[in-house]
Amino acid sequence: MPDSTLSSRTVLVTGATSGIGYETARKLAERGATVLLHGRTAEEAHAAADRLVATAGVDAARLCAFAADFAHLHEVEALADRIVAEHPHLDVLVNNAGIAAPERHTVTADGNEIAFQVNFLAHYLLTCLLEPALTSDPGGRVVNVSSALHRTASIQWSDPNRARRYSRLAAYAQSQLALTVFAADPRVTAVSVHPGVCDTALLPLYAHEGVTPAEGAAHVVRLCDPAVEIVNGAYYDRDTRVEPAPAASEDRTVKRLNKLADLLVGRSTA
Repeated sequence: MPDSTLSSRTVLVTGATSGIGYETARKLAERGATVLLHGRTAEEAHAAADRLVATAGVDAARLCAFAADFAHLHEVEALADRIVAEHPHLDVLVNNAGIAAPERHTVTADGNEIAFQVNFLAHYLLTCLLEPALTSDPGGRVVNVSSALHRTASIQWSDPNRARRYSRLAAYAQSQLALTVFAADPRVTAVSVHPGVCDTALLPLYAHEGVTPAEGAAHVVRLCDPAVEIVNGAYYDRDTRVEPAPAASEDRTVKRLNKLADLLVGRSTA
């Protein structure tokens, strides 16, 4: 049954082909939203859309498949260009796509440590480029799917690529802290959420068992609903608003992170 608060909304979900992203897309579509499904490849994105139509009875007209490999920033730029052209009014952006940092230090073609780029920098760039669509009407919002592991992290300002001392857990945690700090950016209304420890590909970073991706997705979907009031920069542990790590509410850190991110994604700041 379409839900009146979501039936006229257009939502982009990154990393929508599996796990929490797929379940978030499913729940939003079932409630009547138009869902833009992002996948690493066009094949994966179209397969996810086909699966939603076949298994969840979602109207195919409310699904649009998009592709971009976040390990290549030029693909993120092309994705943003296409979305702004086709959906100039975007209500919600769910920054969900994520990878576990690899065992060995890995740098993308853009020159960034891969987890930092895929989990944070690509979302930073995408959000900046989609800002005109997100702010075309009042009420546009961004939901960053973060992690409680952000509390264990520090941002290595002088070596964000962790070339000198690499640990996959520290690299992953840094990317989650950056995503959480970025939610406090005043340019668009944004929140971050730890959806709980879920049984997805990232589970080994946390524990041996977790709740279903659908249970995690429910906490993300709640924050997409315009009926749920949010405060810019707020951090949620599942359904409860809690204080994030101190760095995530420091203006100085937000500004410093934006400056670093602009440098790393090749955006010149005016």
